[in-house]
Amino acid sequence: MALLKIYHYPDPVLKQVAAPVTGIDDDLRRLAADMAETMYAAPGVGLAAPQVGVSKRLVVIDCAPKGEPPQLLTVINPEILSREEDCCEEEGCLSVPGYYARVERQARVRVRYLDLDGNTVERESTGLEAICFQHEIDHLDGILFVDHLSPLKKGLFRKKYKKILEQMQEQL
Repeated sequence: MALLKIYHYPDPVLKQVAAPVTGIDDDLRRLAADMAETMYAAPGVGLAAPQVGVSKRLVVIDCAPKGEPPQLLTVINPEILSREEDCCEEEGCLSVPGYYARVERQARVRVRYLDLDGNTVERESTGLEAICFQHEIDHLDGILFVDHLSPLKKGLFRKKYKKILEQMQEQL
């Protein structure tokens, strides 16, 4: 397994709509394993293939509470079947390091996807996992969490993020 490079805003790869996965093979399994290792090392609770420069509809998610055993989900070609209950929680993103903002989403989602064995899975998710599914599926559609911000907050984000990037460069 290997750690992968995580692409940061405003890299154009993050704005592309990812292509559906058409076959599950050893290369896809290796990519999923490397993505999981990268997500855990970052650390994060979700990572979509476009964030590591691969335009495929593949996501890894693990929302297990700290101190509990991992509950890794490898999600291929996910789609949201239903959404319920509005919520507004603070989100961050491995592709937008150092920036957090409240985003309106739904607190409950029903998702359908393929697992690494090619089985169709339907899963009801709530709370953090529901938000994570929505956030990662947005990545597959070329949408970042900051795209959900109001025009005023987007303007504030751009100014603040420029300073965050400058600080990151100074640390290198």
